[in-house]
Amino acid sequence: MSYLALYRKYRPNVFDDVVGQDHIVRTLTNQINTNRVAHAYLFCGSRGTGKTTIAKIFSRAVNCETPIHGSACGKCSACEKVKDGSGINIIEMDAASHNGVDNIREINEEVKYTPAVGKYKVYIIDEVHMLSTGAFNALLKTLEEPPSHVIFILATTDPQKIPVTILSRCQRFDFKRISIKEIQDTLTTYMQQENISIEDNALAYIAKLADGGMRDALSILEQSLSFYFDETITLDKVLYLVGAVDSSILFDMIYAIIAQDTKKALELCEEVNRLGRSIRQFANDLLEHSRNLLVAKTTNGMGSVLDYSNEYIEKLQKQAEDISINELMRYIKHFSELVYELRNAISPRILLEIAMLKLSEVQMDTSAESMMNRIEFLEQKLENLEKEGLKAASSPLVEMPTVVPKSVVPKKLSKAVSQDVRELIKKWPEIKAKLGRAAWSIFETSEAGFVEDDIFYIVYKQGMGVPVSAHLEELKKAINEVAGKEVRVKPIEADDYASKCIEVYGSNPQQTEDIKDIASVIENVAAKINFNIQIKK
Repeated sequence: MSYLALYRKYRPNVFDDVVGQDHIVRTLTNQINTNRVAHAYLFCGSRGTGKTTIAKIFSRAVNCETPIHGSACGKCSACEKVKDGSGINIIEMDAASHNGVDNIREINEEVKYTPAVGKYKVYIIDEVHMLSTGAFNALLKTLEEPPSHVIFILATTDPQKIPVTILSRCQRFDFKRISIKEIQDTLTTYMQQENISIEDNALAYIAKLADGGMRDALSILEQSLSFYFDETITLDKVLYLVGAVDSSILFDMIYAIIAQDTKKALELCEEVNRLGRSIRQFANDLLEHSRNLLVAKTTNGMGSVLDYSNEYIEKLQKQAEDISINELMRYIKHFSELVYELRNAISPRILLEIAMLKLSEVQMDTSAESMMNRIEFLEQKLENLEKEGLKAASSPLVEMPTVVPKSVVPKKLSKAVSQDVRELIKKWPEIKAKLGRAAWSIFETSEAGFVEDDIFYIVYKQGMGVPVSAHLEELKKAINEVAGKEVRVKPIEADDYASKCIEVYGSNPQQTEDIKDIASVIENVAAKINFNIQIKK
């Protein structure tokens, strides 16, 4: 007997052998057992998920004389004829190559004749979405009211292209992608039957590459068996064969991007190229890895969403702790663009290196998404410089005082009162001078204000709420340090601040020194941030 490919050798012959489509198997077996078989079915789903296989199992079962649990017995005369190829009750047609009106007219003529053996004639039309408009119209009437001895099974990977008039005449079944674990378990069983030595992590990676399709998994596995004949198949061998990289390189690349280590990122690009790995596959792996990091961060490693081992999910969670959600979204955007650009690229390596430069050198990325990342990076860099005392070392000829951390604030400070806050407002320039560069750029356009009680108001113009909140803690430390007391600080928009002052003091404030001071502050703020407020004194 000639050699059979694995996906043909292990194609299920009964419903019990089908993997990952329990919802469809149960419905069809119940219909057969209760004799409630429909006249037209539509099987939808991605490639390799079992559409044609289940169509054939169903075709044999409806013609079997003594079905067992909804599947063909394999022993009756009808089943024997299907086995030896003499049965003509199951007719398969590939709509990709037989998509014309004439092909459908032939079917319309043939359905008039009753089957020679068995109960039904079953027509399996694969890739039915490729039929022409005329062919669909020719099939329409027969599909709606076929003879009682005819069943149509239409299979497609693209149901959106099928006319709604056809869809409404069929029972639709949507095939799910098979999970990685189900594929891996099935491949393990097959390899035990074949007496092949292969590592579990190699099978897990093949299952992942299959993207939910059992046929693709068996094809990759068979390629590996042929290449490494009579050898133990390891993960590294499979990676080499398909041109992929080990997951450790993916983690290393993301860590290099986080640290903005351009040199390391380019070295990893060179390693991928030197090992002869597919750059397109590497870009896809980076995109998938970024998605996994985002899921791990937002779902706390939920196993139902991340179909990986617990050890791998823990590694994802650990790396995700060092990256913000906004940054991960930026990674996904750039990697998606890279995958798209690599489709027709002449020099994939150059595109990969440019993408890594954009991600690791934030200043090269001019998109709006990178602005917050730039600020965060500058803040971190300035903090590191201060900790190492490099500011003092930058001017060796000038005698500098001992570097004291900015956050020298007593653990327990006395509470500031109204008079303290009023005096402190006059020291607003001194407070801003103690801020880091990023915070100073935010609060330079803000002003200090006072209304009543003991609240130190930070008055900012409209639209600055997010950056003000991001640096508020640093500002509070500077205020407490200058005051020597614990001060209540509250950010407020200019219009809200003006409304609050009018609410407290009225539109015609009394001629007291305190009120004059307050009115002057409001006018100063309004003039500085382009907010037109008129206060009568």
